[in-house]
Amino acid sequence: MIKKKTILIVDDHPFIREGLKAIIGRIIGADAQYEVVGEAATGHEALTLAKDLKPDICLMDISLPDQNGIELTREICRLLPKTRVLILSMHSKVDYIAEAIQAGASGYLVKDSAYEKLLQALDWVSKGEYYLDTAVSGQVVKQLRSVPKKEKVIADKDYRTLTQREHELMKMLAEGMNIEEIANKLFISPKTVKNHRASIMAKLSLHSHYELVRYAAKLGLIDVDLWKV
Repeated sequence: MIKKKTILIVDDHPFIREGLKAIIGRIIGADAQYEVVGEAATGHEALTLAKDLKPDICLMDISLPDQNGIELTREICRLLPKTRVLILSMHSKVDYIAEAIQAGASGYLVKDSAYEKLLQALDWVSKGEYYLDTAVSGQVVKQLRSVPKKEKVIADKDYRTLTQREHELMKMLAEGMNIEEIANKLFISPKTVKNHRASIMAKLSLHSHYELVRYAAKLGLIDVDLWKV
């Protein structure tokens, strides 16, 4: 007897979770090769269950009440490299899709078209393939995941004390992005952005946004001619 692939459903809406379980059962039938072994409504619950159950596949929503699903995907892929994550979201923007794949997701489904394609997506992901309900091919996705982010090598010793996330956030601040814009771009909360900003200012001994911009310009991180005042 072939061992069933186990699935953990992560979505904060009980109706969606029940619907997914019903759809999987109805489409696949009695001789199912998949089995829903758990469900979670929050990121905390999902991480706890994932570590305990070690599912073959996580069906993951992006919008969770306590944690962004993409950040959670990154964490699960790091802790459980054998678990495949299939994003199931209402968001269809390319930025979300790219961020999800870069975080380690193996597939991306948009909720308004997910039900009719769910079986195919599960089959592809369970076999180690990539699945998107867009025109993007699996090969393009693989290249997207494998291309490293280009980083400018900077010798400044204080700047090198910043974390990778702080490097990224500092450049956005220097370019004139506000707290909400950065939070939306990085899929984190405004409070987290403020905490990172405070850490950056402390590590670099800066006391104002103007000083931060001057520092960034000195390092060549921004084009001063394009700086939004």
